[in-house]
Amino acid sequence: MLVKSCSPRPDWRIILLFLSILTGAFQSAKAVMDTTSVVSLKKQINLLVQDNDYSQAAKAYDSLGKLYHRQYGYNKYTMDSYLSSLKYYSLMGDSLGYYNQYLVIGDYYSQDYFMHAYAQQYLKKAQQYFERTHNMPKVIEARLGLDNIAQHQESMPPGLKTHLRETERLSVKYNQPYSQAYALSLLANTYSRAKQPDSAYYFASRSLIISNQLKVNWLIALNHFYLGLVEQFREHSLAAIEEYQKSYDLSKVENSLGMLRELSRHTADSYSRMGDYQNAYEWSMKMQDYTVQFYASEQTKSIRLQELDSQIETLAVEKQLIEEQSRNQNVLNSALFIGFIISVIGVFTLAYLRRQQKLIDHQHTVIAQQQIRQLELKSLRAMIEGQEGERSRIARDLHDGLGIQLSRIKLFIEAHQEELPSSVKEPLNQFLDEACTETRLISNDLRPYALSTFGLVPALEDLVQKLNLVNKTKLILDHYGEMPPLGDEAAVMIYRVVQELLNNALKHAHAQVVTVQLMVNEETTLISVDDDGLGADFDHLLSKGNGIANIQSRIAYLGGHVMWQSEVGNGTSVMISLPMQKLQKSEVVA
Repeated sequence: MLVKSCSPRPDWRIILLFLSILTGAFQSAKAVMDTTSVVSLKKQINLLVQDNDYSQAAKAYDSLGKLYHRQYGYNKYTMDSYLSSLKYYSLMGDSLGYYNQYLVIGDYYSQDYFMHAYAQQYLKKAQQYFERTHNMPKVIEARLGLDNIAQHQESMPPGLKTHLRETERLSVKYNQPYSQAYALSLLANTYSRAKQPDSAYYFASRSLIISNQLKVNWLIALNHFYLGLVEQFREHSLAAIEEYQKSYDLSKVENSLGMLRELSRHTADSYSRMGDYQNAYEWSMKMQDYTVQFYASEQTKSIRLQELDSQIETLAVEKQLIEEQSRNQNVLNSALFIGFIISVIGVFTLAYLRRQQKLIDHQHTVIAQQQIRQLELKSLRAMIEGQEGERSRIARDLHDGLGIQLSRIKLFIEAHQEELPSSVKEPLNQFLDEACTETRLISNDLRPYALSTFGLVPALEDLVQKLNLVNKTKLILDHYGEMPPLGDEAAVMIYRVVQELLNNALKHAHAQVVTVQLMVNEETTLISVDDDGLGADFDHLLSKGNGIANIQSRIAYLGGHVMWQSEVGNGTSVMISLPMQKLQKSEVVA
């Protein structure tokens, strides 16, 4: 992404997210969105399947996926609908519809960098088919999807610019203006990352003209953003802000949190360069709000687990087929047993066959269950890694972005203290100190420095000490036994669990004292969190609380157990037991 060395570098993952929001619409860029409700459309699909009209069922599932996407954003229901559409195209033997759905799924997966490997598989298979059938418009779509992924790699492929220019020429040759505008926009982003502002300006301007003609709002907004980056690179901050504002207004309509966050950050940077620190601060606060909204959104999490979920569903279907085959085999064995009841040899033969069949069925069932469990663990690991990775990235953004800006403002004020009246200077310094402190607290809460530097116990001591400074409730930490070195994954999970329990106690228990105890021996680590607060009905909370469910899933992943004890008015006690061998080797085992 194109920025000068002194400005924060835009996060290419956010640009990827925005680019991918409507890429799935490539398959029907000129089609009218079906306004049929989800319920009525699902009823129609059931009737079509009952009538064995698989061709219409495939199209209806594709429309259902788009309807889910429009209503709920990125979610597993959309992906399930696309996969169902793919299945019915396969049953019909409709190769064109089948591989066109490959394009849809590939573009959908490209929204998240965690899913790029799967996206490339779908797009490459679609491209190979359409090249064999000489369907050049679809070949162009597949090329653009793969180029969109390639340009956001840490190091761009050396031939990417040439490949995109060729794709743009093919779009002109086959009269595909939408593909041409998209290719030009990808070229603008590629040249921006290469810090070639004149070329980036040229391609963004051309793409903007075509996008305005086609009235494609997301491309219009993206091109204004690239033009703003070019203006900022040229030190034209006011012109850059004007371009950012145009992009911001369109992105606001599209409700693109990722793009709004990136625009807010660059707008704040431009105001800061102009010396307008009031507006710079306001836009920095907007960037922080959008960051929190983006991190809290469930839409960014479910897509990362969709491919693993589909594999789990496939194994479940295979297990069901095995069970059906087992039942059919049992019926057949019973018939043979009745037919050969008079023969002793037949009886022993049938008994042997039944026993063998049951053994095979049992083995298949055990294998399927083990595979499902392994995929569930991988799914949980991917979710946890995604959460911790996002926390770390947000912490870096706060430290390297907002933190640096606040420090610059503070240094500027200190350099001009004599020019300011004391009635303004003292409150201003106090406000800046509070803002810097709050930024460090937020950054440390997202990715504790003590945890990665000193280990679990010092990190918990640091957490308790900081919470004691800002809360009336007294927190006490006791630990017994020497804690051996833990795997990074286990240390982070235990820290997050204790942090969640302390936050729950501070928010809801209204306790006077909260005590955390760690007891370590060679085989087991015991953790208890006790408070003298109001207590709660945990039989009810365990069935509906997301935070409690998150604690249970993390402890189960580490091979441990958690027990809740509480009575209304008599406080709460949480006891956690973890096997030490699992903690020390959790990363290898997982």
